[in-house]
Amino acid sequence: MTKAAIKITEPRSGLSATALLLPEKAPGNAAFLWGYLEEPRMVAGIHAMWTGPEISCPVPSPHLEGQAYAQPLPAENATLTPQPGDIVLSYVPPRMWGGNPNAIFDIGLFYGQGARLLFPIGWLAGSVVAQVLPEQREQFAAACGVIRRNGACDVTFTRTEI
Repeated sequence: MTKAAIKITEPRSGLSATALLLPEKAPGNAAFLWGYLEEPRMVAGIHAMWTGPEISCPVPSPHLEGQAYAQPLPAENATLTPQPGDIVLSYVPPRMWGGNPNAIFDIGLFYGQGARLLFPIGWLAGSVVAQVLPEQREQFAAACGVIRRNGACDVTFTRTEI
């Protein structure tokens, strides 16, 4: 039996990881990510300032306009302290962060210990929607460390199955 997963790549850092979706734990969030990735997506990634060991990949607003999946997301399989290998989908409603009229959907790639979902607007639980395969976590963390040192990059997300 195959399971839905996402492939995460960024060539400059050597990032190439597969993360198993967790639809049984985060059904609405997994459905959002699977729907969003109907076609491969390249998203700007940058090392997070507030959350610790995370590459933050905010979904661009144009990718959301008019899409059925771009609905408010419930907190499912919620965490405030993501663990290494967790792929966390964070949702911020419109006008909550600095009056931004658009909802914010962020795909967080967590690669090390000590992460926390504390933002300038306060604590915000995110949903662990997928997890990098255990045998790939060391390479995943090393590549994320390269991104941290190199700065902004483009991360590609693609549907796959394992």
